Amino acid sequence: MGLDRVYATTGLLAYLGEYAEENHPDPVNLSLAVTEAAEIDGTEVPGETPVFTHFYMPQAGNSVNFVFGVDLGRPAGQTQGRFVSHPEGTMGVFESDDLAEVVFVGVPPYDEGSIAVFDRAGEEIPLEVLDVEPDHGEFDA
Repeated sequence: MGLDRVYATTGLLAYLGEYAEENHPDPVNLSLAVTEAAEIDGTEVPGETPVFTHFYMPQAGNSVNFVFGVDLGRPAGQTQGRFVSHPEGTMGVFESDDLAEVVFVGVPPYDEGSIAVFDRAGEEIPLEVLDVEPDHGEFDA
């Protein structure tokens, strides 16, 4: 996955903001998955380009996760990013964040303008928001 630009759908960003707002002042942490642009109708992004379209809820398998450290809510190898919220309002990546190749960070008021994308090193990556709807097929969240 190239890190010169990250693509995400408006629907995903809207949900991430709503979820963070509903859980405020507690921080949230969600696994994010991509769909190839070629599989999304209405996008002009090159075919193999990954577009962040889906999330996985952290509640699945929590009792096992707490005991064994295995996250059953996140299919192995199928998530390429994370969304974390920083209720105190700091936009950036912390060492304490659950890091991935791509980290979406949301701060209050949790709208589209208060979500940014970073790499593991904390460098901001340009975010392009696509007003498209992916096929929900196997990824219903």
